[in-house]
Amino acid sequence: MGVLDILKQSNGLPAKYKNLTELEMVARIQTIKEKLGEELYLPGHHYQKDEVIQFADDTGDSLKLAQLSAENAQAKYIVFCGVHFMAETADILSSEEQIVVLPDMRAGCSMADMADIYQTEKAWKILQDAFGDTILPLTYVNSTASIKSFVGKNGGATVTSSNAKAMVDWALEQKERILFLPDQHLGRNTAHNLGIPLEQMAVWDPIANELEYDGPWEDVRIILWKGHCSVHEKFTLENIAQVREEMPGVKVLVHPECTFEVVQASDENGSTKKIIDTIESAPAGSSWAIGTEMNLVNRLIQTHPDKNIVSLNPNMCPCLTMNRIDLPHLLWALESIVEGNVINQIKVDAETAHFAKVALERMLEKSI
Repeated sequence: MGVLDILKQSNGLPAKYKNLTELEMVARIQTIKEKLGEELYLPGHHYQKDEVIQFADDTGDSLKLAQLSAENAQAKYIVFCGVHFMAETADILSSEEQIVVLPDMRAGCSMADMADIYQTEKAWKILQDAFGDTILPLTYVNSTASIKSFVGKNGGATVTSSNAKAMVDWALEQKERILFLPDQHLGRNTAHNLGIPLEQMAVWDPIANELEYDGPWEDVRIILWKGHCSVHEKFTLENIAQVREEMPGVKVLVHPECTFEVVQASDENGSTKKIIDTIESAPAGSSWAIGTEMNLVNRLIQTHPDKNIVSLNPNMCPCLTMNRIDLPHLLWALESIVEGNVINQIKVDAETAHFAKVALERMLEKSI
């Protein structure tokens, strides 16, 4: 499906849904959930709005939801409350009979869009010519199905922020170098945690179509795709300095999609799951400044009133694409299922799905 097709489809929310009250939508969604029962599985990513997450059968990060979607064989419909690449993953891992729906097709991921298959194939040829058969590709799950498929075809695997360290370690046992797509910050922070110096990391610029590296190329071990998360990159050293001044004794906890400098200056860093687990196990009265998506931070503030929790950047907005999923679109998607007219189905073609599944299964085998 092309961009214009997605935009046409995403703008098709019937006017009747825009005029409903929140109470009406909540009641109708609950009724449909009860009617469909086990035929419906509704996973919700941690970054979703509270109005949506209240209906989730399971909440989690990318790895957990990928695993749970694969396990829910009894569900005929998987209505994925997350973003496009997550729904693609659910379709790849689920059976042919299951139908995956994304309530709003505009719910994408700017990071995933920073690496398309044409750029990647062009880069791979240049890098193969330069380094020979010494590179194994890894892709963060925040990537399109076509990128996952490319990685699967070339012996690599997907990674999440939960298992990136283990997967990079595994990849470097297979080949001398890795190409890490599409988030340079997660790749850099993970490799550094494994003891690889910054001097052995290069950056591939897909726009300029060139490798950014000052030293001799034979020293390169990590090739980082020049992509980033538009939310996590906005946390800064200035944010950390300010919160430490305003909240003496505060602990700074950030996601590894943040820049290297921010991660190094924080007290702790880790995946969404680690952030949640850290706050849940923290002592009452402790103070935390969290550098991750605002919906999750606000939920942690609400659920842990015994702790002093703030966003590392008080001016941060929630992830705009995650927030595309709302009650009107969720209700529309569910009522369309009941009416037998499924909208916004996510369907990955067979060849792409096959090799993407290879990459995903390599990861899942090492993460269970």
